[in-house]
Amino acid sequence: MSSNGKMESGTVETSDGVKLHARIFKPIEEIKDNLVIVLVHPYSVLGGCQGLLKGIASGLASKGYRAVTFDMRGVGRSTGRASLTGFQEIKDVVAVCKWVCENLSANRILLVGSSAGAPISGSAVDQVEQVVGYVSLGYPFGMMASILFGRHHKAILKSSKPKLFVMGTSDGFTSVKQLRNKLSSAAGRVETHLIEGVSHFQMEGPAYDAQMASLISEFIVSL
Repeated sequence: MSSNGKMESGTVETSDGVKLHARIFKPIEEIKDNLVIVLVHPYSVLGGCQGLLKGIASGLASKGYRAVTFDMRGVGRSTGRASLTGFQEIKDVVAVCKWVCENLSANRILLVGSSAGAPISGSAVDQVEQVVGYVSLGYPFGMMASILFGRHHKAILKSSKPKLFVMGTSDGFTSVKQLRNKLSSAAGRVETHLIEGVSHFQMEGPAYDAQMASLISEFIVSL
């Protein structure tokens, strides 16, 4: 780990017996808040793993927050098998949130999903009472992606918990128009942050980690 903080590992068991490998990023200085950020990685089937979120998690730790990343089922050292539509993985997100409440004495959780992790975490938001908000980094709302993830949309759109959608204006999976159309029916407080000229995979890359960490921490302050 860089000088941003300390990293520890843990194992989380899901309701259906899958064992997930998790990492906890902790600030070196005092912890700002009893809120913990749980980050959900991109599509397992295409090589998504918690390592992709290490930069954002480290950035959040340097801002005084505890952040947790984990490998969903069938990824890295986690047991089980990845599912195509991300429905089994909702159990993974719920299990990690419960584990965070029990082991990190957190009573507030912010769920952050990257790419396919956004629909999966969005489906878990209302299943965990302690979740107080949601951030999507590049939610795949477009037509093709909706074949896989369309059944997740309803859960996050009808949730009344505060939501922030971050997206590049050149995202290949979702156009700005598709994003606005989807969010027009969303309940509760909905914010969007568009990054001009940036593609889906560019925004997922390490060059944008610091900006993502800043946007997430600004959103936390507003909760």
